[in-house]
Amino acid sequence: MIFCLYTDYGALNSQPVFHAFAKSVTDAGHTVIYNEPYRVLSHYDNYDVAVIWSVLWNGRMTKNKTVWEQNRMLGKPVIVLEVGALNRGTMWKVGLNGINRDAYFAPKNNTDERAKMLGLKMQPWTNNEDGPIVICLQHNKSQQWANMPPQDKWLDKTLSIIRKRTDRQIIIRPHPRCLIPPFADKYKNVKVQNPVRNNATYDDFDFDMSNAYAVVSWSSNPAIQAILQGVPAFVGPSSLAYDVAQHNVKEINNPIRPDRTQWLNDLAHVEYSTHEIAAGYPLKHLTSQL
Repeated sequence: MIFCLYTDYGALNSQPVFHAFAKSVTDAGHTVIYNEPYRVLSHYDNYDVAVIWSVLWNGRMTKNKTVWEQNRMLGKPVIVLEVGALNRGTMWKVGLNGINRDAYFAPKNNTDERAKMLGLKMQPWTNNEDGPIVICLQHNKSQQWANMPPQDKWLDKTLSIIRKRTDRQIIIRPHPRCLIPPFADKYKNVKVQNPVRNNATYDDFDFDMSNAYAVVSWSSNPAIQAILQGVPAFVGPSSLAYDVAQHNVKEINNPIRPDRTQWLNDLAHVEYSTHEIAAGYPLKHLTSQL
């Protein structure tokens, strides 16, 4: 197979990940080409698999949107490399035809071997009845937000649903690169908490919700972090936390706290270090689906 890696449209921290993935492809006997120019749909035939960085169509990654749309329209596979959630900056998601729960990563029902190897641990479920509800927003230019309403309208509707059911404090955390405009003081006991960057890292931000009552996140990483910290989450169907979270914010007073063992075992096979990527571990999982 021929893999086309669109390295020109990757984030600044993407190159080592692309390099590791390219090594795994060539070591497996496949061919790697780079940054194939845009073509008419019917002529997108110089390779078998596209490899892009993220599905956030913004900044350096803007041109990936055309690569994604044209290949998916032709029914051709797209592998998406993306920042991980378990150990941000050192682990990287490698998914087929999407990210998070929309993507294929590996077979399910895995043993705990890899989770133990990675040292993954979960805190016991919390029951912070007096804690705040934290709503974590996403970037509105991401494919994760495709077919969703404008984010301010979604937020307004979500706040309305929650406020009809509880007067708990609500904290709104915007995406660090997609800050919301000043929010009207329409609801009581609601505040905006902008993420604070950890300057010792490339793009890591503070996130400690251990005292929260619950976290609301449509499909992004904060729900995963919340579940690991033992905080119940409310998520949409594309979230990797979907299997262990409540799905309807109307049930804000009835969060679920299911067993998370199998979820964690499977989550351990979603992301890898660059060394593991170069060794071909994620490619082996994906090749059977290509």
